[in-house]
Amino acid sequence: MALALVIIVVGFALTAGEPSGEVYNPDIFSFRRITVGPMTSLAGFVLMIVAILFPAKKK
Repeated sequence: MALALVIIVVGFALTAGEPSGEVYNPDIFSFRRITVGPMTSLAGFVLMIVAILFPAKKK
């Protein structure tokens, strides 16, 4: 589950960046912020759900 948390945090970090502010900044529409970050976070959330539904098998 720790790996899923790391993936979620990385996804949020990829989505973050400088705000547009008073001057228009076209970087807010970059591929990294619009696609890669949210998809990485989504993968982390899916991995977290899988980890909850299928716990580790004890030997």
